[in-house]
Amino acid sequence: MPATRTSNRRVRARAPETTREALVGAAYAQLAEHGFEGLRTREIAGAVGVNIATLHYYFPHKQDLVRSVVGHAMARFRSTLSGSGAPADQLRAHFEGLRLLSRKEPQLFAVMGELALRAARDPAIAAILRKTDDTWHETLAALVRQARKDGALDEQIEPEGIAALIVAALKGTYLIPVASAQPERLDQTLHQLERSLGLRRKTTRRRP
Repeated sequence: MPATRTSNRRVRARAPETTREALVGAAYAQLAEHGFEGLRTREIAGAVGVNIATLHYYFPHKQDLVRSVVGHAMARFRSTLSGSGAPADQLRAHFEGLRLLSRKEPQLFAVMGELALRAARDPAIAAILRKTDDTWHETLAALVRQARKDGALDEQIEPEGIAALIVAALKGTYLIPVASAQPERLDQTLHQLERSLGLRRKTTRRRP
């Protein structure tokens, strides 16, 4: 039996999920750096140390790999919505989480921008992003509605409207390459959104 075939079987038998995740991670990094036009399956396989046959074992079609990259990016983005704590605190945590991601994982915003641009020509990706945007909007509107009911936000704030504003403003930051590469631009956007909500950032008081 050829050595490459034996090696591929060992990879699959040893840690299929690890190999799959590594391939998704390599594709994610390549997409962030080169965009969809630079997404090369052979280079992705090479980055993980497997051959193209192994990549096709896990992802028979390139679109399957792209869908997994989309899922990975969405999961990182959704990680900023904790789902626990008071609604106003969840909103603060969401904004702070986005600030942190923009500094620690700038490639996420590059990938999100690429996906948003690709959606105009790819119905499958458009459907995934539309569902994500709808869920994001609904989650934000529900948090604003409850925070307003709790008295943490002004009663004049309209939940659906402010949720739409937040989604549009933040999507704008990663659709513009220059802005997505500069965390301070995102921070400025978030600061203005916090002011619109009357949502002050919590600060840790230093001991004298």
